[in-house]
Amino acid sequence: MTRPRVVIVGGGFAGLACARALRSAPADVTLIDRRNHHVFQPLLYQIATAALSPAQIAAPIRSVLRRQKNTRVLLAEVAGIDAAKSVVMLTPAEHGGAAEEVPFDFLVLAAGATHSYFGHDDWSRHAPGLKSIEDALDIRRRFLLAFEEAERTKSPEQRAALLTFVIVGAGPTGVELAGAFKEIALTTIRRDFRSIDTKDARVILVEAMDRVLPSGFPHPLSERALHDLREIGVDVRLSTRVTHIDAEGVTLETPSGTARVPARTVLWAAGVRASPVAASLGAELDRAGRVMVQPDLSVPGHPNIFVAGDLAHIKDNDGTQVPGMAPGAMQMGAFVGRIIAAEASGRTGPRPAFCYVDKGTLATIGRARAVAHILGGNFGGFPAWLFWVLLHIAYLISFRAKVLVFVDWIWSYMTFGRGARLITGGTHDPARTTLSA
Repeated sequence: MTRPRVVIVGGGFAGLACARALRSAPADVTLIDRRNHHVFQPLLYQIATAALSPAQIAAPIRSVLRRQKNTRVLLAEVAGIDAAKSVVMLTPAEHGGAAEEVPFDFLVLAAGATHSYFGHDDWSRHAPGLKSIEDALDIRRRFLLAFEEAERTKSPEQRAALLTFVIVGAGPTGVELAGAFKEIALTTIRRDFRSIDTKDARVILVEAMDRVLPSGFPHPLSERALHDLREIGVDVRLSTRVTHIDAEGVTLETPSGTARVPARTVLWAAGVRASPVAASLGAELDRAGRVMVQPDLSVPGHPNIFVAGDLAHIKDNDGTQVPGMAPGAMQMGAFVGRIIAAEASGRTGPRPAFCYVDKGTLATIGRARAVAHILGGNFGGFPAWLFWVLLHIAYLISFRAKVLVFVDWIWSYMTFGRGARLITGGTHDPARTTLSA
């Protein structure tokens, strides 16, 4: 009997969880990703804020799956899916050659999501988002370079703009970035400069809704997070929309009118859209480009094609959308892997429906400040922060990463230091005017 061919597109949380669930399955598994590494995305903001280095939250996919003899890894870009022919189409190799097709008997599409600028893609040049290590390093460079340029300029207006940091979107990523940036300016680098006082740095967090952490967090925790942010000095502006972003700053629309904020560093944490490869399935998509899947996460009309992670539009038992976070993606990936493993072994029968187990939501705001909703209870302050620390260490993919991150966090907590304050990738940024010497 021919072993079924399983193709997994994406080496994120969903893709890896699916591959691991297939480690003993009588199937030939191929995992395709355009990067050679898996990234622990919840800690990307720690790279952007110079707390950790990239290798501490990432691991080569081949290394993670090296003991799975039934699994191979391809470093490639997926151009599209031909559901009728049951093939995954890859873009041609960088050094030429024809486009490759990878046939499958089962397909798991877990390609993730990217930034959504709500029809203003031109803003991306001036307001990068945070979805990859490259994004995190770019944000870190922009943030640190702003202080370096402020140290050199003689113009008070330019200095004020350089020391103003605007973060659009007050979800977990925006809240975590805002808290960390303000903490760095207040403590970590306050003795490093001679011509500027880093405590003068303004961090403005902009949110269109009427509260921070508007999705997945109860109102009391939103209020706690708002209090903590304002207590450390973050300027939180609720019910405020961004109407324009350019190299010199942002234009904000508030209930009381329009305001212009000169800022040389603007970051985007306001929305995501599904990977465009989902559109090639020809299935129904929601407004964010996610695939409207069946209860078993399969694509309607294609029971051998599954969608997992941020690409899947699936409702929980209470009718709410399963959140696009790591726990949901891992649960989806493992669920699909178990279905495929069972059917590859010849077991038949009705498939179960995916049931999301909500293990809680967490967001950290700064040193010993966090909020957590766990098992129906709300927690804040140091207990929530400690739980956040331990949980994230537990979920890191390698023992080496767990040890290194734990040691670095203990050192940072004791010394207020951040050891990865390196400006890399060059200092020229066409989106901003470099100061002359």
